[in-house]
Amino acid sequence: MEWEIVIGLEIHTQLATNSKIFSGASTAYGAAPNTQACAVDLGLPGVLPVLNREAVRMAAKFGLAVGARVSPRSVFARKNYFYPDLPKGYQISQFELPVVEGGQLEIQVEGEAARMIGITRAHLEEDAGKSLHEDFHGSTGVDLNRAGTPLLEIVSEPEMRSAKEAVAYMKKIHSLVQYLEICDGNMQEGSFRCDANVSIRPKGQEALGTRSELKNLNSFRFVERAINFEVERQIDVIEGGGEVVQETRLYDSDKDETRSMRSKEEAFDYRYFPDPDLLPLELDEAYIEAVRKTLPELPDEKKARFISELGLAEYEAGVLTASRELADYFEVAARVAGDDAKRTANWVMGDLLGALNKEGKEITESPVTAEMLGAMLQRINDNTISGKIAKQVFDCMWNGEGDADAVIEQKGLKQVTDSGAIEKIIDEIMANNPQQLEQYRAGKDKLFGFFVGQVMQATQGKANPAQVNALLKQKLA
Repeated sequence: MEWEIVIGLEIHTQLATNSKIFSGASTAYGAAPNTQACAVDLGLPGVLPVLNREAVRMAAKFGLAVGARVSPRSVFARKNYFYPDLPKGYQISQFELPVVEGGQLEIQVEGEAARMIGITRAHLEEDAGKSLHEDFHGSTGVDLNRAGTPLLEIVSEPEMRSAKEAVAYMKKIHSLVQYLEICDGNMQEGSFRCDANVSIRPKGQEALGTRSELKNLNSFRFVERAINFEVERQIDVIEGGGEVVQETRLYDSDKDETRSMRSKEEAFDYRYFPDPDLLPLELDEAYIEAVRKTLPELPDEKKARFISELGLAEYEAGVLTASRELADYFEVAARVAGDDAKRTANWVMGDLLGALNKEGKEITESPVTAEMLGAMLQRINDNTISGKIAKQVFDCMWNGEGDADAVIEQKGLKQVTDSGAIEKIIDEIMANNPQQLEQYRAGKDKLFGFFVGQVMQATQGKANPAQVNALLKQKLA
């Protein structure tokens, strides 16, 4: 039987506020356990939550960026369940009336046509604390620093049909929230993580199959591997005569498998009801329009501009706009280089990203700044150095030996553009290689490369390649 895969993602985005969603405690990462949990986060009797205005603004900003409806009225609810890292015994979230409803995002998997994926909703909620198992030898420690951290949970429609599409969607959201500056996107620190709802159904069937929820996936690679494993598991269960059970499953990256955690809860299991301590959140049109005016140029808009105005290919524009930092770096470098966008794109995507990947660095950690790279490209454009010498200059800049001009001066790398000097060298090489000269003039055209190589060797690679080619053609003829 042919099976169709149905995937929906719930992405938990930690909002980049300085304080928590309902208290003034800090959200800074890395503090000693339980040093950033105040009376509200601890759920002590008599304390009252106060909504963080900045978290609301960030949620509205996201909604507008994906073409969603920012609700004029939304309600906070209590989601009741017991867990050691949830001291109140409930989580404040939004249920029936979320702050963001609808929206969509375009994704593209390599080799496939672009597709629109619907967004069901995005709602505000508080994060729970964290259970610690490693250092307690048979016991569990609880760190409540994370309790109350503001989250925007972004829920997609179940419209993805492969693990690759799920990863493409997740990457698009990851890029978008960083462009909007509402989340730092740090997956290692848990700022951006997702749950995947996965089911299968016979091809052509409209009814959805029974789904499994894969919890807390915090890397793109794990999302793809977990979904692929789960799809195969469900197919094996059904084709073996069994039935898929609705449940929550954990992905074990060491064993590359999913395993059951607990039966999947339904909404009624949580006994949602409006939080009596929080008034409904009301946002008027003036507020929503004021937030709309703060939207930056979004990734798809920037990509379209790079293609139409700078003449980049779609693939190049896609790579360079994948993150806001990379796009900003490229634009600064291209401007300094004299708006030579194509050459700048090649250097950023090739030499720069290659060096960063080799050393495991982010674009923000690059020893070669955008201004430094642009200035070096300027020296190629004005024929001070050749593209080949530029590679040597780039390596020196990467190793901290100064900017392009300093390196060129110190190393004596200035390109030879004196036609008379180049002609003299060509004459000497022709005189020293009469056999090759005779063969070339007898029709062995491939020997042209030999003469180019000899000239470049004699000038230590400093001769202007275009001049060398032009003068050689004249002299050899």
